[in-house]
Amino acid sequence: MERIFSKETLRDYWIQHPELEQHLKVWYETVTKSSWKNPNDVKATFANASILKEGRVVFNIKGNSFRLVTRINYEKQWVFIRFIGTHQEYDKKTPTPFEMEIKPIKTEADYKRALKRLEVIFDAPVGSSESDEADILALLIENYENKHFPIEAPDPIEAIKIRMEQLSLKQNDLADAMGGSNRVSEILNRKRKLTLEMVRNLTGKLNLSAEVLIQDYKLTV
Repeated sequence: MERIFSKETLRDYWIQHPELEQHLKVWYETVTKSSWKNPNDVKATFANASILKEGRVVFNIKGNSFRLVTRINYEKQWVFIRFIGTHQEYDKKTPTPFEMEIKPIKTEADYKRALKRLEVIFDAPVGSSESDEADILALLIENYENKHFPIEAPDPIEAIKIRMEQLSLKQNDLADAMGGSNRVSEILNRKRKLTLEMVRNLTGKLNLSAEVLIQDYKLTV
């Protein structure tokens, strides 16, 4: 997807819940690499995602322990992160509409206001004045988030494990891509490094970028 908004939500939540950092980074990496045209494309990438009304999609994180609630604009290839939390914390309240004057985003308060406004006009019809406003806000928000909330790539082995969970894959399902079931076990247990051939095979099968998988990582003794 071309743009993902409200990256601060991801960062702040994994600071509070460090056990979710790799899961959220893998989600971000996978969504960035995707080009969804409709809800069926989302389900093909995240089998356990729940498709709701008004472009809302709920991603189940770390099994089914946490919900990541988004709105997706398939035409513009935008994803807006609305909420991350447990099922008990999940809140379906819609934002209160309001207008704002477009101006450079210089402070956290400016950023919050811009996010709220973008969510209100997120699905404005292309060609409308609100759609044009959304395009401008998107650029301003993206520039601010890239500067203040950069998201590093996830650990390659954790990324493989998490994508296996999301796609309901077993180790045997990766045997052909990784040279046999024994190799899969060695890789997942950090006994052996990924080869370039494995990386090429896994990028397509798991929808992960080569940049994630070619990162160096320590082997266990």
